[in-house]
Amino acid sequence: MFGGNMQNMMKQMKKMQQQMQKAQEELKEKTVEGSAGGGMVTVLANGHKQILEINIKQEVVDPDDVEMLQDLVLAAVNDALAKADELAAKDMGKFTGGMNLPGMF
Repeated sequence: MFGGNMQNMMKQMKKMQQQMQKAQEELKEKTVEGSAGGGMVTVLANGHKQILEINIKQEVVDPDDVEMLQDLVLAAVNDALAKADELAAKDMGKFTGGMNLPGMF
């Protein structure tokens, strides 16, 4: 009797693993947008934390103040990456039940 329960549990684990893998793959297709400077710099990233696009409005480009532009790009990238982390935590959290499992994503 115990053997049947164990076999059933193993099937459930395998099914959950497949669902987690599918969710992980789907994260690559989902995008988030980070921004800085009131939208003067926007960064598009996917759920795998890959930067897909950076947009900089022309009026923020000042040759005499390159440091400000660098700071805006950095802030927008970090905002996008933080949102990608939130997206991954939300999507994968339904499998981990809120547990922080290192190396899962």
